[in-house]
Amino acid sequence: MTVSSHSGRSVAEVTVEAARNGDLVLDDIRISRETLLVQAATAERTGSAQLAMNLRRAAEMTALSSDDMLSAYEALRPGRSSFAELQDLAQRLAGQQAHICAEFVREAAEVYQRRGLLR
Repeated sequence: MTVSSHSGRSVAEVTVEAARNGDLVLDDIRISRETLLVQAATAERTGSAQLAMNLRRAAEMTALSSDDMLSAYEALRPGRSSFAELQDLAQRLAGQQAHICAEFVREAAEVYQRRGLLR
């Protein structure tokens, strides 16, 4: 597999010179979902199950907008959300085909509830 950016540009095309010339856009320096999934498979084959899961979660996040990503990050900070708000966030993530991320938020909501970290 050829490693490519989120925009589909090959890694060989993402150079300091291209950046200096203004030839790159943000998506040219973002990793692609496919690259993350290949890395996850490699991690799993080498016995790094947790790393593989983290890379799969990251692959899901490539489909989220920056606003959605920052909103989720803010919601997951202790004391910022109620249990219901975290459940709603999980639903929104699942609706965007980010099922691993949604499960992570559901798990966080349960832990936050047990530890008294909800708003």
